[in-house]
Amino acid sequence: MIKILLAEDDAVMREYLARALERSGYAVSAVDRGTAALPLLERETFDLLLTDIVMPEMDGIELAQKAQEMAPGMRVMFITGFAAVTLKAGSAMPHARVLSKPFHLRDLVLEVDRLFNVDNAELI
Repeated sequence: MIKILLAEDDAVMREYLARALERSGYAVSAVDRGTAALPLLERETFDLLLTDIVMPEMDGIELAQKAQEMAPGMRVMFITGFAAVTLKAGSAMPHARVLSKPFHLRDLVLEVDRLFNVDNAELI
């Protein structure tokens, strides 16, 4: 099963994203900030880091850079509502995907499915 580490500081958004991904067959570990993700990365192996960019304590870009040092093969997808931050993410992590808010949960699942070449017949 594909394992996703979700870092999102907004509790409602975190719950919706985790639920949508779990319903589509992914295993999700969710945290509320980048600094909370680091201990999980030390203990577990994840296939994807799905992270908001703008978060307290450690932004998603810094988290992604640290995560890539710890787990070089892990894929990264950013979610953000700020266009200028999208450009910063693209230059800092050129191979990462960026999904701009607002988006439909179906769009998120489709993007994750594409990353892993998964064919989910049942969409949200």
